[in-house]
Amino acid sequence: MNSTPYTFLVQITDLHIREPGRLAYGRIDTAPYLRRTVDSVLALRQKPDAVVITGDLSDFGREAEYAHLAGLLAPLGDLPVYLLPGNHDERAQLRRSFARHAYLQGGGEFVQYSVRVGPLRLIALDTVEPGQSHGTLCAQRLAWLERELAACRDEPVVIAMHHPPFRTLIGHMDRIGLLEGAAQFEAIVARHANVERIICGHLHRAIDVRFGGTIASTCPAPGHQVALDLQPDAPSAWMLEPPAFRVHAWDGQRLVSHLAAAGIFEGPYPFHENGMLID
Repeated sequence: MNSTPYTFLVQITDLHIREPGRLAYGRIDTAPYLRRTVDSVLALRQKPDAVVITGDLSDFGREAEYAHLAGLLAPLGDLPVYLLPGNHDERAQLRRSFARHAYLQGGGEFVQYSVRVGPLRLIALDTVEPGQSHGTLCAQRLAWLERELAACRDEPVVIAMHHPPFRTLIGHMDRIGLLEGAAQFEAIVARHANVERIICGHLHRAIDVRFGGTIASTCPAPGHQVALDLQPDAPSAWMLEPPAFRVHAWDGQRLVSHLAAAGIFEGPYPFHENGMLID
């Protein structure tokens, strides 16, 4: 799908889409921000092979919110889009609203799946605890992950999940992080050297941590970001910092992750002219 030998997986997260005209937290219309991010993905110089959205697709998991979301994602056209629930989502409604997304319909109680993106294996893991802001990985979900990893030992793997399995040092977010199963999850990952990356949402920021012998990361949101305040008792707050998304590129040996600004900006301009650095 792209003109390079590389495989490109775009990650977007934490959309918090409301019904048309409704403001998230009484202040921000998240829809225009997602439109700008979709435009930015479509403007990438290399066409992605797939897009994964790592949770908090909606703000309250309502039918009208998902209908609005479907319209906002429509410009992506035939680009494969993989959805994953976050703590603001509702599994059953997500499945009903995106009934044509066949990968959502399996997994029993949980919305989790394993799909191919070129040579990459994308494994989506459901961390949602219904009715709660924090996340959980129960024995059933961990056993499913172990089976999926055993079945693709020879493939480079990206694990996608909503709640990050590590402490971010943003106290109010860690208190609603992955509160159960993180240690067991890390032990499983450590046994599988082909896990190239663990990509997460929930934090509305770019954070990178060494975890289980690989790298785990979070991604900024299209709209609002969680305030960067590492004081343990810092208040729960968000800011309109510059939005971004991630581009994960597989070059055949390594996964190289880029942070891409959401928006259309001036340039590109050349550094050189007639073989010389422009003076």
